[in-house]
Amino acid sequence: MSAELDHFFICTSRGAPEVEQLARFGLAEGAPNRHPGQGTANRRFFFENAFLELLWVEDPTETQSALVRRTGLWERWSNRCDGASPFGVCLRSAGTEPSGAPFATWEYRPPYLPAPLVIHMSASSQISQSPLLFYIAFGRRPDADDPSRRQPLKHPAGLRAITRLEIAVPMGSQSHPPEQEALEQQCSDVRVVGGSGHLVEVSFDGRKLGQTADFRPALPLVFHW
Repeated sequence: MSAELDHFFICTSRGAPEVEQLARFGLAEGAPNRHPGQGTANRRFFFENAFLELLWVEDPTETQSALVRRTGLWERWSNRCDGASPFGVCLRSAGTEPSGAPFATWEYRPPYLPAPLVIHMSASSQISQSPLLFYIAFGRRPDADDPSRRQPLKHPAGLRAITRLEIAVPMGSQSHPPEQEALEQQCSDVRVVGGSGHLVEVSFDGRKLGQTADFRPALPLVFHW
C-alpha cells in the first residue's frame, strides 16, 4: 500500500463544544489550531499514528473565497446537518519517501501553509455529499515528532493507535467518485461504504478488547477498541 491515514476531520459546531463528550470518555486534548486565509479552526486529539480533528468555520468570507471554495469546506460545514458529508480524510505516504497521492488531485496552497508545501486535494473535492479526500507529502506520525513538540498521546481511555477508519455515506448519494476507488486500492486502513447516514467508525488497537463507544447524536462517531 502506498498511502496511510494521517488524520481525519469531523465538521462541528463553532468552537467544537462536542469535545467535552470526548474528554469525558477519556481522551486527552492536544493543541488547537487556526487556518488564516482558509477561515477554519479546530480542536484535536492525537494518537500514535494519526489524529482526529474537530473542524469549524470561523470566517465564512475566507472559506467561501475563490481560493478555498473548490475544497468544498464551506458546503461540508454549513450543510453538515442537511445532506453534506461532515468528514475529511487526509493521507500521507506509507513509506519513508513521498509516493504521491493515490487518486487524481489538484494543488491547494492555502495562505497558512509555508511555501513550498502544498496540499493535494481530491479532484472530486466539490462533491460535498462525499468525504473530502486529500494528501500531504509532508505528513508524519504524531509519535515521530520531536519530544519538545509532541502532542499528548497517552489517553485515560487507553487508546493508542488508529487501525481502521470506515466512513459511511447514505446509499443513493454521490457517494463513490473515482478517487474513492483508488483510495481503497492504495490505502488499507481507510474505507468508504454505503450506509443509512453519515457516520465514521474508528477502530483502535485492532479491537482487541471488543469494546464500543457511540458518540451520537452529538457527533456522528463510533469508537471500537
